Amino acid sequence: MSRFKLFLENILVYGLGGVISKAVPLLMLPIITRLMPDTFYFGLNDISTTIVSFGSAIAVMGMYDAMFRLFFDSEDEAYRKTICSTTLAFTMGLSILVFCILIIFRETWAQIFFSDRKYTNLLVLSAMSILIGATNSIVSAPTRMRNQRKVFLVTNTLSPIISYAISIPLLVKGMYVIALPLAAVVSALTIEIIFAILNHSWFSIKRVNFSYLRPLLAIAIPLFPNFLVYWVFNSCDRLMISQMLGMDYNGIYAIGGKVGQVSQLIYTAFAGGWQFFAFSTMKDKDQVDMTSHIFEYLAAIAFGAGILMAACSKTIFRILFTGDYVQGYTVAPYLFLAPLMLMLFQVIVNQFIVIKKTWYNLLALVIGALVNVVLNYILIPLIGIEGAAIGTLVGYIVSIVITATILIRMGLLRISYKFYVLSFSLLAYFLLWRFAMRDLLLIPLAIAIFILVEYCFLFRKDIKQLIKNK
Repeated sequence: MSRFKLFLENILVYGLGGVISKAVPLLMLPIITRLMPDTFYFGLNDISTTIVSFGSAIAVMGMYDAMFRLFFDSEDEAYRKTICSTTLAFTMGLSILVFCILIIFRETWAQIFFSDRKYTNLLVLSAMSILIGATNSIVSAPTRMRNQRKVFLVTNTLSPIISYAISIPLLVKGMYVIALPLAAVVSALTIEIIFAILNHSWFSIKRVNFSYLRPLLAIAIPLFPNFLVYWVFNSCDRLMISQMLGMDYNGIYAIGGKVGQVSQLIYTAFAGGWQFFAFSTMKDKDQVDMTSHIFEYLAAIAFGAGILMAACSKTIFRILFTGDYVQGYTVAPYLFLAPLMLMLFQVIVNQFIVIKKTWYNLLALVIGALVNVVLNYILIPLIGIEGAAIGTLVGYIVSIVITATILIRMGLLRISYKFYVLSFSLLAYFLLWRFAMRDLLLIPLAIAIFILVEYCFLFRKDIKQLIKNK
């Protein structure tokens, strides 16, 4: 099998399940916004999601990846069951601790996150999602580690279906505050029960052996800061908007982010297959050139998609949404590009993992996150929610620039003139769109198509080679 086919096959197989789980919420978004007419409530739900993502990162603390890694150290089934059982015991204990801290001080946390103590019920639901979600990731792990693809695909499809089957009737009844969070709790619990039944033989109290915690934590703890930094990129802007501008503006921003996250489908598919491909080819003699080419190819796809999103953003929002939700078009292009920038970052940062110098990864991410937060403080008061979106995108770009600069000096990455042409065209287009074409369609769309043709011309030899090999 050629490396190209290996790359595509892994993306299609392992990325499909994640894509399905994200595609359903995107398709349901216009319905949800019509049932929830006030952006204020959508903003509340978005902050709840932010709390869950942060709490889950603390509760899991990188143990999923650590368990995944140690699972394959030995083919002895007893050893593998001990690793799974010990991981679940630790994660469950930490999840309960996080849950209790949120519940005991729920009024204080509600005031901090939602700016009002009356939303303690929403805080409780968020805490329950953390408790269930963190342990769910561990209970479901044996399914992925045993490569049971059909189960993975079915459960990823079933989860959002259950969630919306519960939330839509609640929204119809006007229960705007708790509809989505409550549905998320029930859906997660249902999926966890399914996995608990399927994988019960892999977990047992008798098999818990805390002597294995040391090797597990040795892998998990260094990964933990990365999760926190990613949370800053993905969630900090929501908290800052809600505090600086109000929950209704956060609702508009959240909708822009949801539509912008259509690109998450590309990123999720890529992430599902990239890791295996990257490590299976890391010893190839032309590994540096291969990685550099993939980086440029994906950059062309990402930049081209981002330009098209900017051109069509306002039209898309006018078709899908009504009222204040339409204003989300101002942030969607930036938030569409952000996950794709993360994809590009992960392509090249893998070179640090290959040479076992992963602290460069954290350094680049931390600097990018700091830039993101600083820009948020500066731009949100000046240009509103668009400032937060710009801050997020620029933060990822800074991380990529730092990583690429270090790798080029180390001889682990080569950047050709093509990438500079791609970058310049993206920057020029976004500046033109922002200051002169944001409310238009035909002119920005015509320019976008011209740029895409330019991209095809740049990579004409590669495209011909791809067609020839096919």
